[in-house]
Amino acid sequence: MNELSARSNILVVDDEPQITRVLKTTLSSQGYGVRTASDGDEAVQIMKEWTPDLVITDLRMPNLGGLELCRHVRAKSRTPIIVLSVKGEERTKVEALDAGADDYVTKPFGVNELLARVRAALRRASAPDQAENLLIEAGDFRIDIPTRSVRVKNREVHLTPKEFDLLVHLARHAGKVLTHRALLSAVWGANSVEQPEYLRVFVGHLRKKLEPDETAPRYILTEPWVGYRFEPGE
Repeated sequence: MNELSARSNILVVDDEPQITRVLKTTLSSQGYGVRTASDGDEAVQIMKEWTPDLVITDLRMPNLGGLELCRHVRAKSRTPIIVLSVKGEERTKVEALDAGADDYVTKPFGVNELLARVRAALRRASAPDQAENLLIEAGDFRIDIPTRSVRVKNREVHLTPKEFDLLVHLARHAGKVLTHRALLSAVWGANSVEQPEYLRVFVGHLRKKLEPDETAPRYILTEPWVGYRFEPGE
């Protein structure tokens, strides 16, 4: 049991009893407080009297589905949300991330993978808000925002203004899946969300400058059909 699990409550929402049973047993064994719901409507009722620190929800459920639940939760709080999806649901997965979900796990999933995603989401939620931070130090990276300077493993890296803005946005959401649309809107503005070529070009530029081997990225990871995830290293 770690410090995060000792004080964290998790709501699991899925219409498959086998999934909720397994997740409740697994998460409880790690010290988390767990409650389960069979659909979004039941989840909403539970959250009226019990506040989770994290929500894990399936996407396709009867009544109120996972996408609508993401919107409901995000309208009221910043509680982290991990969605469970199946292969072939890329479009719905992207919609869920754009609606406020923080991460996703594809069924069938490994328990260790899910637990790692849970720990990462809870760490991000408990970290100080970086919106106003002028210095980002994470893993191999040191990003000084006022001077717009970047060091990777103490190696200075020179970036163009847009490359720097993209890196800062990725670094402020390290470990979180960011969709193409979300990145385009944040860095280039709302009018650019239908022009993904911008993003592909600039991610390519960043990889050339940041990655030890751009053919096998370790910092800016591609989430196929979805977007990108930034991992700053240990």
